[in-house]
Amino acid sequence: MTREPPRANLTAEAAAGEPAGGLHGAGSPRETACSSDDLIELLFFAYRDFVGDPDRILAQYGFGRAHHRVLHFVDRYPGLTIAELLDILRITKQSLNRVLKDLIEQGYILQRTGTSDRRQRLLFCSGTGATLAAELTRVQARRLARALAMPGAAGASPEAFLLAMIEPDERAAVRRLMARRGQGTGETGGPLDAKVLGQDAA
Repeated sequence: MTREPPRANLTAEAAAGEPAGGLHGAGSPRETACSSDDLIELLFFAYRDFVGDPDRILAQYGFGRAHHRVLHFVDRYPGLTIAELLDILRITKQSLNRVLKDLIEQGYILQRTGTSDRRQRLLFCSGTGATLAAELTRVQARRLARALAMPGAAGASPEAFLLAMIEPDERAAVRRLMARRGQGTGETGGPLDAKVLGQDAA
């Protein structure tokens, strides 16, 4: 049901804005293949920044990520039933009810009785809800577009795409952090970068 973005056509070095050699530098035995550990870690940081963009908008309304997910799917599939939404989100009915209550009471979601089964409650975005959903989509689409537009040689690279999803000024810190894995507490690495952890430096 969800819309899939086009595949990335990037190289790791282009996405990171650094010379060839992947996460671990030229000459590394791992330069031609990104390990599953690396991909998992990159996915964490890419997801952090991908959801961080709408988080800042949602906070202005007193909403969180659960509200975003509901708005996202109701906006794309008008007339979703509560049962369908529960199946998509894989959350409890109690959790969904709390989020829906906020969105309905504040006028972002409309609830209508089903035509063929009047026991059903069909969900629609109001004009206000559709506008907010579009704004949230816009900031995430912008990040995807930046990642997909990074110049580089032909050939898709999961590592490159995930690196490109991370804030440009934080990629070097992410690479430094990941280079420390397996090196103990880091005689050469020093303390973890506050920036890469999403914190202000002390």
